[in-house]
Amino acid sequence: MFSELSLQDLNSLRYGNDVVNGVVRVMFLNVDLSISECGLDRGDSENSQESGSLSIVVLGASGDLAKKKTFPALFNLYCQGFLPPNEVHIIGYARYLIPSKNVTAQLSEEVTNFLSLIKYVSGSYETEEGFWLLDKEISKHECEQNSQDGIARRLFYLALPPSVYPSVCRMISLCCMTKSDNGGWTRVVVEKPFGKDLNSAEQLSSQIGELFDESQIYRIDHYLGKELVQNMLVMRFANRFFLPLWNRDNIDNVQIVFREDFGTDGRGGYFDEYGIVRDIIQNHLLQVLCLVAMEKPASLTPESIRDEKVKVLQQVNPVNDEEVVLGQYEGYRDDPTVPKDSNTPTFATVILRIHNERWEGVPFILKAGKALNSRKAEIRVQFKDVPGDIFRCKKQGRNEFVIRLQPSEAIYMKLTVKQPGLEMSTVQSELDLSYRQRYQGVVIPEAYERLILDTLFQFQAAWEIFTPLLHRIDKGQLKSIPYKPGTRGPAEADELLQKAGYVQTHGYIWIPPTL
Repeated sequence: MFSELSLQDLNSLRYGNDVVNGVVRVMFLNVDLSISECGLDRGDSENSQESGSLSIVVLGASGDLAKKKTFPALFNLYCQGFLPPNEVHIIGYARYLIPSKNVTAQLSEEVTNFLSLIKYVSGSYETEEGFWLLDKEISKHECEQNSQDGIARRLFYLALPPSVYPSVCRMISLCCMTKSDNGGWTRVVVEKPFGKDLNSAEQLSSQIGELFDESQIYRIDHYLGKELVQNMLVMRFANRFFLPLWNRDNIDNVQIVFREDFGTDGRGGYFDEYGIVRDIIQNHLLQVLCLVAMEKPASLTPESIRDEKVKVLQQVNPVNDEEVVLGQYEGYRDDPTVPKDSNTPTFATVILRIHNERWEGVPFILKAGKALNSRKAEIRVQFKDVPGDIFRCKKQGRNEFVIRLQPSEAIYMKLTVKQPGLEMSTVQSELDLSYRQRYQGVVIPEAYERLILDTLFQFQAAWEIFTPLLHRIDKGQLKSIPYKPGTRGPAEADELLQKAGYVQTHGYIWIPPTL
């Protein structure tokens, strides 16, 4: 089966610089990890550690998400001791049989032992036959682990398109629920994008909600698990000097940027159903905006954080089409799975405005694109010009607070300082916290290791902001502007940023420090 998982990469993954770490921490909340380790408290009685059989079922085992993220993440957690081999059983489920290769001799002992935990079941997502076989495989493991003396736990990770969530959840509910009488559980993990607009998201939630209790459903946004996104709350609310600066009196604009230097890479048909606004902006970047703009929560419980995020979303003004630029890279429609007349944007810049006392008049610029000239994700908070500029250094650029999410994770502040020498001349420099340099030898966990509790309330509020815009795009009322791959995107996007008040720094380039 796992000849398709890039076993050479898996074999070296444990010791690589870019360790793909974790799968959703909710999976292991009651296995070996305490939720308090995440800096969050679930606020119920489920923090106790449990023993007994744990079956992790990856549905969509042959897909890109499973191969590139889920299985490598499980492997790394196994290496860290979070998946005890005497308790854990991993099952991959997909429509078609995946061929096996005899590659054991080429693998390290660690990889070989991990692969011994994994079985594979093939079957349809719409009929019972395959899921009864899946249940039989899970039950076999539970019997071998003598689960009557412990707790039988079943976790289903849906590495699948949202369109098949209802049928898969129906089959799980019918065929594969935990049968233990000792307090075991069944959990279903689904990932954003959750639906295509407000109506479809509510319909999807309703269909899944009819099959499971709300406590059994985990809707996740892996982007919120990134280390520096997690750090946003700490930076804002644990450092005194940010408190008086974090408002419309000092901040001119905020940019939240996601850039990729590659296109859809054979996933054009899937991507064309969603587009960059649904895929990235409506969920990932909007959730980051909430962390930047929210008020201090009463506590670090998920409920308190959720309440403040929802308040922000409810205060966002309707999107103005004049503050939207859409683009589509040249060559996107050459993919045979993409319609020749597709208007699906691969690039978008959207300006959101928050109607409250702290942020009135401050544009929040959300920008995402594929096939651009660089790969990065960052939060860039640009401050206003210094009044009475006696050094006449305005042209060099403004103060900026930047959180680089990927690659080369860093937090830095752009400052104007005196150029060394006899003359009183100024230059832009930075106060820099680069994680790879400061935290040598410390593995920075990837997003899939963390528990991020997301609730139906946030889904509804987020969709209410973008659904009208998405419908206008779907109807062709807003057109995607062609742009050449390997560029910054449409020139109109830079013009929109300029109109919003963003001042680009010319001549300054942040360079990650070397060891």
